[in-house]
Amino acid sequence: MIKGGRGVRTARKKTWGIVFLCLMMIVALAGCKESASVDNKGNPSAADDKKPFTFTYFNAGTSKKNIEANQTKIGKIFEEQTGVNVKMEFLVGDINTKIGTMIASGQYPDVLVPDIAIDKVLDAKAFIPLNDLIDKHAPNLKKLYGPYLEQLKAKDGNIYFLPFGVNHGYIPNPDIDQGAFWIQRRVLKESGYPKIKTLDEYFDLIAKYKEKHPETDGKPTIGFTALTYDWRFFVISNPPAHLAGYPNDGEVIVDMKTHEAKVYGNGEYTKRWLKKLNEINAAGLFDKEAFVANYDEYLAKIASGRVLGFFDYGWQVNQALNSLLQAGNDDLRYMPLPIVFDKNIKDQYIDPPSFASNRGIGITVSAKDPVRIIKYFDNMAKEENQKLMTWGIKGETYEVDEKGRFYRTPEQIKKTSDEQFREQFGFSYFEWYWPRGNGLFSDGNAWEPRRQPEVAQASYTEGDKQILAAYGAKVFSDLFAKPDERPWYPAWSAPIKQGSPAQIYQQKKQDLQRKYFPKLVLDPPSKFDKNWKEYVKEYNKLDIKAFEDEITKYVKMKVEQSKK
Repeated sequence: MIKGGRGVRTARKKTWGIVFLCLMMIVALAGCKESASVDNKGNPSAADDKKPFTFTYFNAGTSKKNIEANQTKIGKIFEEQTGVNVKMEFLVGDINTKIGTMIASGQYPDVLVPDIAIDKVLDAKAFIPLNDLIDKHAPNLKKLYGPYLEQLKAKDGNIYFLPFGVNHGYIPNPDIDQGAFWIQRRVLKESGYPKIKTLDEYFDLIAKYKEKHPETDGKPTIGFTALTYDWRFFVISNPPAHLAGYPNDGEVIVDMKTHEAKVYGNGEYTKRWLKKLNEINAAGLFDKEAFVANYDEYLAKIASGRVLGFFDYGWQVNQALNSLLQAGNDDLRYMPLPIVFDKNIKDQYIDPPSFASNRGIGITVSAKDPVRIIKYFDNMAKEENQKLMTWGIKGETYEVDEKGRFYRTPEQIKKTSDEQFREQFGFSYFEWYWPRGNGLFSDGNAWEPRRQPEVAQASYTEGDKQILAAYGAKVFSDLFAKPDERPWYPAWSAPIKQGSPAQIYQQKKQDLQRKYFPKLVLDPPSKFDKNWKEYVKEYNKLDIKAFEDEITKYVKMKVEQSKK
């Protein structure tokens, strides 16, 4: 028995020894495996960082074809650098309905660009704080956003989204990417390139041309059209401020001395603008479909060459302008003009140095791997990748001269203006709506090719050169007054809390204008004064003061910040 007991104990010792050895081997193997994915500081290795990963991205700021980023050249390069692909989806239909559905369900894409619905997204707490992610994983984002990081913090001290186009030096655009009254070049050409400044002169010229040319390619010529679709309604409500000599501060005009913000939607500037539209409608110049057409229909109409004039922002109509450029008929292309109410008014269409911090891109609470996403953003923030997003690839979409200046050959300019190429290469998908800077790179080149004088002048067609020469200009911005300094610009970037009196004013004001503007423009002139009185009566019932006070507070805060 004793012998037998000793033998059993010995066998048990051997068994436990084998088990112990096996456990040690497992631990060792696990250690080896972990050492392959974690460095001596506990950080993921480069190999782990490049493990295939795809995140979803929804952009409510623009309408494009849905695509996976790696189907574009830029997106493929980013995938090779990071192992990350992006499934990109864009807005179709109404922005508030789409974002509202996300909020109601609590289901979001990994990454969201909510555009004008950003306050609703913030109010729903749909974005995660980025502070720690940036501190731990994003040195390039820190460098890119630099001194602006403090300004990006919400009241609770968190950064919830990253705006686009953070300033790194100011360089004006040689061409017009902001607001202007656009007129078809054939109208100016037939009249001997007259110098027109006022709204009356602008419409008189269009009326005379339309009378002589009632059709374009067998279809009715449209004197003037307007964009009123969805959140882009501001295209028909903003012109009064521009015509009065103010920049795009949104729904207000800011006094340069007192820095007080005042709405103009119920004032004489708006009345004068709408009365003019009412007059041209009665004369058969206004597009009857303007208040029912969607954005794509509006762009298609301009690209058709049938429209003689419109007001819009260059960035918003650029797709249609590029289509006309590609078509090769300079007479059907457009000339931007700084139109004002009266000859003694100094125009202020060109933006002063600015940074809009109330739009941006954020990582949502639904994100599967925020660390991989912020690292993707960080990789994008490297200067060489910022150049890739806007300039492209040296030798393919731009060149560098002996002084280090970037430029594009005529062939490259033509290629990079083609919308199909821009989509395939990725410019259409990556040049905006992502973390990015603006202004000047560290080597002095413009962040955007269109702001590089060498590119602007080299891109001009013979028709461009002819019309610029006729007006004594080298570039199109020469026709516009230089912008006055406005430290708060743009006032529309003031954060407005959802459900606040100021936000309720905004919503009710928009609803009111959508109801009354069609009447004010399309009804017979005999009804204009009656409709205007009704509109103003309803407008004045709104809490105007709450909104003006909120914007004024923001403006004065920005002015004080600029003094530090």
